[in-house]
Amino acid sequence: MSPLTGHENPIAFLRSEFNEVLGAVSPDGRWMAYTSDESGSYEVYVRPFPASGGKWRVSTQGGSDPKWSPDGRELYYISLDKNLMAVPISMGAGFESGVPKALFQAKVPAITPAFPRAYVVAEGGQRFLLNTIVERATSSPITVILNWAMERK
Repeated sequence: MSPLTGHENPIAFLRSEFNEVLGAVSPDGRWMAYTSDESGSYEVYVRPFPASGGKWRVSTQGGSDPKWSPDGRELYYISLDKNLMAVPISMGAGFESGVPKALFQAKVPAITPAFPRAYVVAEGGQRFLLNTIVERATSSPITVILNWAMERK
């Protein structure tokens, strides 16, 4: 992360022997949701931002690519079985998350450097723009006409 004041150089949010990727700061700037493989498979976690202790696992059976709703009351992520999940969030004095609920099947590509983000949450949190996999591409034939200028005479 790069501080807005003070330090000139970026500083690490979290350092561990695990892979922590795809971080998303909450709308109020107090929490960081991210994906980590510390449990042996990728899961979604939340920590205070900047990191100051405490950690909560939000996903229950694997997940990646967390995103906050614009009001910060929900956290979304992609489950291992490619469902877009929504988790109710309560952020009073501490952090509390509810039970994840599948919203719909999301035919998104695997998270790779070529496709680091599978979706975005639209303003209002009621719509999503997904980077989907096309099941079967169809194409129209191309017709090439040679010497078309000569045909006009």
